[in-house]
Amino acid sequence: DFSLDLDAFPLANPDDGSAFRLVDTKPTPRPKFGPKWRFNQHRPQLPQRRDEEVEARKREAEKEPAIFKSSVDIQPEWNMLEQIPFSTFTKLSFSVSDPEDLLLCGALEYYDRSFDRITPKNERRLERFKNRNFFKVTTTDDPVIRRLANEDKATVFATDTILATLMCAPRSVYSWDIVVQRVGNKLFFDKRDGSQLDLLSVHETSQEPLPEAKDDINSAYSLSVEAAYINQNFSQQVLVRDGNKVSFDEPNPFANEGDEVASVAYRYRRWKLDDDMYLVARCEVQSVVEVNNKNSFVTLNALNEFDPKYSGVDWRQKLETQRGAVLATELKNNANKLAKWTAQAILASADLMKLGYVTRVHPRDHFNHVILGVVGYKPRDFASQINLNTSNMWGIVKSIVDLCMKLNEGKYVLVKDPSKPQVRIYEVPADAFENDYVEEPLPEEEQVQPPSEDAEGVEANGTTTDDKEIEAQT
Repeated sequence: DFSLDLDAFPLANPDDGSAFRLVDTKPTPRPKFGPKWRFNQHRPQLPQRRDEEVEARKREAEKEPAIFKSSVDIQPEWNMLEQIPFSTFTKLSFSVSDPEDLLLCGALEYYDRSFDRITPKNERRLERFKNRNFFKVTTTDDPVIRRLANEDKATVFATDTILATLMCAPRSVYSWDIVVQRVGNKLFFDKRDGSQLDLLSVHETSQEPLPEAKDDINSAYSLSVEAAYINQNFSQQVLVRDGNKVSFDEPNPFANEGDEVASVAYRYRRWKLDDDMYLVARCEVQSVVEVNNKNSFVTLNALNEFDPKYSGVDWRQKLETQRGAVLATELKNNANKLAKWTAQAILASADLMKLGYVTRVHPRDHFNHVILGVVGYKPRDFASQINLNTSNMWGIVKSIVDLCMKLNEGKYVLVKDPSKPQVRIYEVPADAFENDYVEEPLPEEEQVQPPSEDAEGVEANGTTTDDKEIEAQT
């Protein structure tokens, strides 16, 4: 089978040639899912300032309306079946009862409350965690989900990332896609290898256009890689790293023995969608905190400031005295990302979601960052604050599930239109998105399952490459 062994998604500094490098290699046979997420963490030089005339021309060009690309290349042989405007989604409503936990895996470290006291005056340098592995495994590559599907525990299978993308679809601007596989009476929602769902959008809902050149450190692509890198490091830094962990039913299902893994617990949860249809999703929490002698689940995410001139609010100046204004600006510029984080916290029944405010040491340095503050919210309270309605979230999921259950057996892809507020469903060939890896025949007892999609893997190997090679490989 195939896994990516890469410093995925280049965060390139054109001046010194260092980058996160995409490397396609065939891994050792085990494990099937074997993905690891790490970023190349060596310190580069700062990018050189551009000529003022070039900057002026670039500013003029940026005033032109941005043209976004589709997240996946639509092939001429694909058959478009449906086109659903977001206006349809916003009217939907569906109530689900509380989910049941089928299984908890992994181990969590405790949240370090000293981070609640950080202010811009006593900022803390964002550390780099080179050895901790992060896993971004798609639905059909998850051995626990495969097991639950074989046991007929549900009809529909997904991950919290995929569900949150659907639930918050009306807030999305950038294109995204989700692979849908109808196998027998079952439905699997997957992400493609190299999917944008593994990154985090920045300024997606802002009126201020970002630079279009992909190698610009403030382009949408570069910022999304930087945001993913910041989130990984932030989620591990704000823990009490004393070896004290809360362990669950089974160990992390994606780690090899001896691996140092990030603090994470996976809750495999089941929701009842109707009398004979259940949905199972893998949901993540990153930490625990003790409240009244009881452990409470916590999700950890970081908002990141890259240049105050884009948002108009300087966090170093305003975070302590005008936190509400800072959050309001983030809700305007990053409405989709904040909604998805909230949806994921609700799906996981986290008791608390912690939001970090992380900024660059210098606006032109996208490798070094500081934490200026951390704020905690109860997910459902925060959802009310940002007008995220859980009945609407589930209404969207239920309508997509109902639509897909009417499809014939086969493979489909749901694509957010890059320029319009709508999604399209395409019927695609059975081998679509699978040309990058070698398939392994499934054991007979697993034939009810869809063929395994690529697991997502990122692993730092400290290599360097030039920009042309990055472009060719991505």
